[in-house]
Amino acid sequence: MSDGLGGCCCCYCIRQTEIGIVEQFGQFKDLKPAGLACVLWPIQDVAARLSLRIQQLDVNCETKTKDNVFVNVVISVQFSIIAAEAFNAHYKLTDPYSQITSYVYDVIRSTIPKLTLDETFAAKEEITHKVVESLQATMNDYGYSISKALVTDLSPDYKVKAAMNEINAQKRLRSAANEKAEAEKNHPRQGRRGRRRVQIPLRRRRGPAAPGHRERPARQYRGLL
Repeated sequence: MSDGLGGCCCCYCIRQTEIGIVEQFGQFKDLKPAGLACVLWPIQDVAARLSLRIQQLDVNCETKTKDNVFVNVVISVQFSIIAAEAFNAHYKLTDPYSQITSYVYDVIRSTIPKLTLDETFAAKEEITHKVVESLQATMNDYGYSISKALVTDLSPDYKVKAAMNEINAQKRLRSAANEKAEAEKNHPRQGRRGRRRVQIPLRRRRGPAAPGHRERPARQYRGLL
């Protein structure tokens, strides 16, 4: 099938959750939704098929907290292409992954240095909110919608981890010792339970007694065994 331009009609199949970019002589012509797409080849062509599914990008960033502890933060960003803005997504942005990574770095390295390590663990929701807010303000202009951002990992250096675990262990040991001392204070005879009282005679002096010396009977001592 052809027309006066000497082309022929070609059919393309655009899959579900995809959108096709049709170009004519290398210039954008139209957007094709899922289904059968007919173009006039070689004048027209389906230059690209963009997925409308939600994608996830894991961004790994290392930064320092307010109390000079280096932490490794992993942010998972979920995003998708806006069907009506597929033109901008295809022609305005070459690498969306690098663009998103750069903005996530900027948010993390401007937020966490203002917080201590303990405050950082408690501020996960605040961090994700700032990431989503920053990305939406920028990526919407390029045809991308930011669905969600999650802090999937937040871990300090292994030496800091070991020190924190040691501090917590010492706190628990001190608490256990205080509880034990308080229990013994309230029940002083509890620790002597099971012991029995015996009498141990004093050994007599060996050898003959001096003249006129009257020997005294041996003293009895009580002791605990």
